[in-house]
Amino acid sequence: MTGRKLVLPDDPHLKRRGDGRLSAPSAERNLAPIRARLEPLLPARGHVLEIASGTGQQIAALAGAHPHITWQPTDIDPVRLASIAAWRAAHKGTNLLPPLQLDAAGDWPQALSGHDLIYAVNLFHLIPERAARRVLAGAKGALKAGGALFIYGPFTENGRYRSRNDAVFDRTLRDHDPQIGYKDRAWMGAELTALGLTTEAIHEMPANNLALVGRL
Repeated sequence: MTGRKLVLPDDPHLKRRGDGRLSAPSAERNLAPIRARLEPLLPARGHVLEIASGTGQQIAALAGAHPHITWQPTDIDPVRLASIAAWRAAHKGTNLLPPLQLDAAGDWPQALSGHDLIYAVNLFHLIPERAARRVLAGAKGALKAGGALFIYGPFTENGRYRSRNDAVFDRTLRDHDPQIGYKDRAWMGAELTALGLTTEAIHEMPANNLALVGRL
């Protein structure tokens, strides 16, 4: 590990609104395809939790589109939590809950249980395998029976990169910290199976990303 803060592709391009909301270009770009895959998993009414909500712009948009669902944003970073709170303040509705500071690789509060859907966007390539296992276990414990876990991001396939850009980005991540980097799709599927989740779907997404759906 270099000791330097990891700079992600979006970081130099974050936009800050006057009310404290941060906006990330990639979150804007991938909202529509993520929403298209998430919506069939949503309950008519119920509870949805996002792991590592980042700027908060995506969960605010989803909460606005689905006012009969209660949405719980979480993040570990105080700067991101402040942005999520600002997006919530701008949200026209009561179904977007205050952001919760959560280390998803740590112990999940007992109160975070009974969710119909839990989802994570662009998280697992940024954390070590041990942390990834803890995130998956925490999410499984917070799902209700029959609930779904939705994971979006870049993966390798049988140890092979899905594009040249993926290889370059993963090398950048591992140069910063050898413990982080892309997880293999088969590895993720095996971890879900070990936790008692069935891999229900694997969706091709833009920019060579995948969306994995596990069902408890």
